[in-house]
Amino acid sequence: MSKLEVFFDYACPHCLRGHEYLMELLPQFPGIEVQWRPCEAHPRPEEYSRHSDLCARGMFFALDQGADLFEYHDSMYKTALIDKADIDDTNVVVKSLETLLDSAGLLEALSGGSYESELFENNRLVWDEYLCDAVPSYRMGGELLKSERGVGVMKEQLEAFMKEHS
Repeated sequence: MSKLEVFFDYACPHCLRGHEYLMELLPQFPGIEVQWRPCEAHPRPEEYSRHSDLCARGMFFALDQGADLFEYHDSMYKTALIDKADIDDTNVVVKSLETLLDSAGLLEALSGGSYESELFENNRLVWDEYLCDAVPSYRMGGELLKSERGVGVMKEQLEAFMKEHS
């Protein structure tokens, strides 16, 4: 089984497009296991209109709870990019996931700072260690497919990368 690390930000439209490409391609690659690595295109304390740290930390909670991560991703991308909801508000994030996750548990986790170290580590990997310029970016077999700032990754690029490294 090959592992594909996916670095992404729920508030990034290029990441949503990359997610859609990946969902189309995955059935062709049953030997690939995805390791989701939510990160922030604009980590705090960088000033930015909306931070996605609550969405990213919520994914780790969903993972620990055994929730369907594909459903989680769909919900977070919808909340952040389609509904353009205030994802800096813990209550908004929790409400958007009420049919998928235990709301009280998620609220406690996000309010209490749970999963901050996991998010910090993903941010460190993508920006400091792998020196990516943008997300989504992918790592497989020790190789990187880096996103171009303002462009993302094209479906054909991702497919070729997956073929080469699986």
